[in-house]
Amino acid sequence: MTKKERHIVALDIGSTKTCALIGEQDDDGTVKFAALGAAESKGWRKGQIVNLDLAVSSIRRAVEEAETITGVPVESAMIGVAGGHVRGVNSRGGITVGAKPRDIQRDDVRRAIEAARGVTLPEDREVLHVLPQEFFLDAQDNIRDAIGMVGQRLEANVHIVTASGTATQNIVTAVNRAGVRVDDTVLEPFASAEACLTQDERELGACLLDIGGGTTELIAYAGGVVRHTAAIPVGGDHFTNDLAVGLRTPMPEAEKIKREHAQAFRELLMQDSAIEIASVGDRPPRTVFARMLADIVEPRAQELLMLIRDELRRGGLESQIPAGIVLTGGGARLRGLVEMAERVFNLPVRVATPRGLAEMSEEVSQPEYSTAVGLVLYGARTRRLAGARPAGFMGKLKSMFAGA
Repeated sequence: MTKKERHIVALDIGSTKTCALIGEQDDDGTVKFAALGAAESKGWRKGQIVNLDLAVSSIRRAVEEAETITGVPVESAMIGVAGGHVRGVNSRGGITVGAKPRDIQRDDVRRAIEAARGVTLPEDREVLHVLPQEFFLDAQDNIRDAIGMVGQRLEANVHIVTASGTATQNIVTAVNRAGVRVDDTVLEPFASAEACLTQDERELGACLLDIGGGTTELIAYAGGVVRHTAAIPVGGDHFTNDLAVGLRTPMPEAEKIKREHAQAFRELLMQDSAIEIASVGDRPPRTVFARMLADIVEPRAQELLMLIRDELRRGGLESQIPAGIVLTGGGARLRGLVEMAERVFNLPVRVATPRGLAEMSEEVSQPEYSTAVGLVLYGARTRRLAGARPAGFMGKLKSMFAGA
């Protein structure tokens, strides 16, 4: 393989930043970090493009930066999809394999998954993933792999992730205009889970929260498979905006204050220290106190966690995630959020940094790069399973079924 063929490129296009991460796959299957390019996202709002030209410009800048490091042009990439337009639904369907019981073949499994996938979707929805959960064969249930077993009626439970066709197509168009072909579109928290969740957490039951700028993406696993996905319309930018308004300070200053001083859980404040902040316009700097920041940030943190709790209840998952909550994404850095979440959910909570790429720099080993790292890992896995061909829909089915 040439160096270009070894490369797997991920594009994580968020509402705050756009990053292009390049991984290189060795002959033994090891994937190592090769380059990172990042640019400020422009033309985005809550996971959707609102200005195509600005979005294209951000993608181009991030890609060019990564290309400069590797010296190899980026021709195609795995693309993350997220935002309020993404929906997840569980579905069940099945087939009769014959007039009498026989061995279940791989094609039977594929047909059962297709039958489970046959839900009626609104016109502007497209399927991102069909993720098998478990199979049922005659009187036997909760089967992980039905191939080789004997039966007559095979049914499948699947989790179907759909997205707005228009929103997804706009992302693909922006990437294409930046000179990059789209290998595959992948749900961002699904990619983040690839880089952040342990197999034990997937088996026992855990919920990953990818806290981005505009939204918080949720994905819950139990029994080793995806049980629920959702998008919560609160992200890190909401905290920044609250501080900008509450303190009457410019947005860049509010972002800096959030990162350096904000505390989401007032109980953890040890002292009410003084903080000098910039004012709007030509007014002189002012002094505020740490407790004032907590008074602004804590209600928003509570709102986010309550919305997540409601979503988990809606999915019937509150008692199915004993391994707890895993926070990632840039918003996971907010001080006090882990402790507040432990109080709200009465579960263990941790902040996850991405793993799985060899030779990762310290910069890339941060929560905000979990999606990009996960996209590279997902691309490497589908490439292995599909014989170095980009995975289309059936390739995606194959990869999820084979990876289960």
